[in-house]
Amino acid sequence: MVNIGYLASAYHGTGVEDPAFGGPLDELVRWLVAVFFEAKFFLLFSFLFGYSLTLQLASAERSGARFAPRFLRRLAGLFVIGVVHAVVLFPGDILTTYGVLGLILLALHRIRPRTAVFAAVTLLAITAAGYLLLALTIDGVAPVSTAGAMEATEALRGGPASIIGAHLAQLPDVVFLLVFFQAPSALAAFLLGLAAGRHRALADTARHRRVLRWLQILGFTVGLLGGVVYAYASLGHPGSAYEVFALGVDVISAPLLAAAYAATVLRLARGRYGRAVVAALAPAGRMTLTNYLGQSLVCALIFTGYGAALVGRISPAGVAAIALALFALQAAGSRCWLRRHAYGPVEWLLRAWTTLSVPRWRARAE
Repeated sequence: MVNIGYLASAYHGTGVEDPAFGGPLDELVRWLVAVFFEAKFFLLFSFLFGYSLTLQLASAERSGARFAPRFLRRLAGLFVIGVVHAVVLFPGDILTTYGVLGLILLALHRIRPRTAVFAAVTLLAITAAGYLLLALTIDGVAPVSTAGAMEATEALRGGPASIIGAHLAQLPDVVFLLVFFQAPSALAAFLLGLAAGRHRALADTARHRRVLRWLQILGFTVGLLGGVVYAYASLGHPGSAYEVFALGVDVISAPLLAAAYAATVLRLARGRYGRAVVAALAPAGRMTLTNYLGQSLVCALIFTGYGAALVGRISPAGVAAIALALFALQAAGSRCWLRRHAYGPVEWLLRAWTTLSVPRWRARAE
């Protein structure tokens, strides 16, 4: 829902409104995505990345393998996949960020859970304070020109060399965003996930019902209010000092809303329809890397010159509909795939490289 906006329009995220789509429905869709999705879901992936480190530690211990070399190979694999992904399909890749920040996580993997939580909260507070101070000292940031967005659109409609050239031209801005916005929040989520993994918090969520309820209350009040502030600034006042201020607000509020989403899913999984919820969502979750890259590939075929070259030609409502339909197909496809296979195809390759072995290809019979 977030990445597809950048793939579908060269205007998205530039502070310049696409002149082709400015109607009420278009604005409503932009608002909904900004409030409920932007800057929220990468935090969930980052949390799970930190949590999974504890599972990989346990796996290495069971197999008698040294953990550090395994994890370093995994980070290298993610980084290489991310570089190819960023250059060929989508410059806003986050796998390279994981590959780099994972080195910090590895260095801190023996940290105590309480210390990890303190470090995460401190990192978020310092980052938010930095944005707030910056907002007080600048008048604003110059947005990308309309001519620049039009030029990028034409480049993305061209051949492979033109598309890759457009991606490379976007990379400096993307790297700036990753380093100063996504990276601190992702690292904080890594540390929170590591702390939760130490306590095996997701192994028995019934023990944490009260915590889950409080996460929902905070997330759907404070977190949602922060999402509204962020959307109003980014859509209504792009490039202004107020937008910089709103980014600081979002650094604090987005983790709360992301936590509320996670708490809601965990409570649904334990509820009356839990079996159905897990059956619908778990297969796609087990193939997250394959589905992430698959989404970029399909969208590249739809929007760039690799395929239909529809960049800038589909309204935000149509783009959102494509995102929902694509995920529904991937959820169904993941379920079918995992009936016969032990891992998703990219997960299988990454696991083979990580463990320097040949993982099972076929799923075990029930």
